[in-house]
Amino acid sequence: MTGKKDTKQRCSWAETDPLLAQYHDEEWGVPEYDSRALWELLMLEGFQAGLSWLTVLRKREAFRKAFRRFDPAKVARFTETDIQRLLDDPGIIRARAKIEATIKGAQIFLEMKKSGEDFASFLWGIAGGKPIQTQGPRPIQTELAVEMSKQLKKRGFKFVGPVIVYAFMQAAGIVNDHSDECFRRKAVTKLKSGKL
Repeated sequence: MTGKKDTKQRCSWAETDPLLAQYHDEEWGVPEYDSRALWELLMLEGFQAGLSWLTVLRKREAFRKAFRRFDPAKVARFTETDIQRLLDDPGIIRARAKIEATIKGAQIFLEMKKSGEDFASFLWGIAGGKPIQTQGPRPIQTELAVEMSKQLKKRGFKFVGPVIVYAFMQAAGIVNDHSDECFRRKAVTKLKSGKL
């Protein structure tokens, strides 16, 4: 028995690979309000810098294993021995600066938590607390991404330039950038009521 041909209209970037299509259909643009999940996504976006998201997606499970399921309390305690272990791990993107930035990012995440600041509330607060529904041409960055980037850098996060931050905002559903013709746009738009 042959399967039906997939005729769904997606955002053009998701049409080039089955893994991208699955990620697009199930995750991309869905509003995320869990602090740990948002931190993981931001760290993975940082690893994408200079590469493609498909590269990161293909390595995501290896990243999760290498970074202890992106548990900030565990990652924050990583030592030089852990850094060497990660640099020797062919399953991930082996860039010392990005690995060190992730460890530092975990420490910042925990500092914020200790001072009573929720990471999700911090990010969504910058964006006005609910998903932004975009229309027209999709930019690679916005004034809001520049502002969020500035706030993250102020806290000490690295690999959080405006273009990376905007890609993160799209992925985390802070902005709904599904194209007007995309079959997911309407469904994601309905998810706009926040949990915060």
